[in-house]
Amino acid sequence: MALLEIKNLGISFGGLRAVDNFSITIEKGQLYGLIGPNGAGKTTIFNLLTGVYKPNAGTIFLDEENITGKKTVDINRAGIARTFQNIRLFKELSVLDNVKTGLHNSFQYSTVAGILRLPKYFKVEKEMDERAIELLKVFGLDGEKDILASNLPYGKQRKLEIARALATGPKLLLLDEPAAGMNPNETSELMDTIRFVRDNFDMTILLIEHDMKLVSGICERLTVLNFGQVLTQGKTADVLNDPEVIKAYLGE
Repeated sequence: MALLEIKNLGISFGGLRAVDNFSITIEKGQLYGLIGPNGAGKTTIFNLLTGVYKPNAGTIFLDEENITGKKTVDINRAGIARTFQNIRLFKELSVLDNVKTGLHNSFQYSTVAGILRLPKYFKVEKEMDERAIELLKVFGLDGEKDILASNLPYGKQRKLEIARALATGPKLLLLDEPAAGMNPNETSELMDTIRFVRDNFDMTILLIEHDMKLVSGICERLTVLNFGQVLTQGKTADVLNDPEVIKAYLGE
């Protein structure tokens, strides 16, 4: 069954058609890649999926719910979470508190309870601490829960960003160039992490990535975007051996 179904999506900025007639279907539990040259429109699609931009055309269905044009907060509550190419953590907060910011979809107390420190406040905060630590243990970060996020090494900051995204309880996780800036050892560890998240969180993952070793190593299917349009779609090995895909990347 399709978790994400996009039909004929499009958006223009001035006279530029940034995304044109984009369609994709991603099944529940798939690890799916979206690739293409720089400027192809990949991040624009993520911004359309998360409500940063509103499409001029087309529809987006998440688990059969039409989320086209909804606000970012409503799309997140519907079940989409994302990470960014440039890591966006709350670097002045602790590792633990970064994850807790993602838990407010599931754990809530009233403003009055928070201000007056009523029993409800302490009960919910304790539950949030416990859940956040559970997530940090998955990524081997529980021992660093009290340090500032800015003091984590780069690879661990990336893991923390994924943990925070998972804290929102998504159905679909969007990863925007997760291997950007990583060395080969960090990339290899990241591949293991992404597989683990998919398998152990019953997660569907759509990722943008330029590292073809990572793409070929974990993605089951690919869509290639070029100049805002789908160039080809299919199984990873078939797509990466497509002469048109090679031409788009190498410019030959």
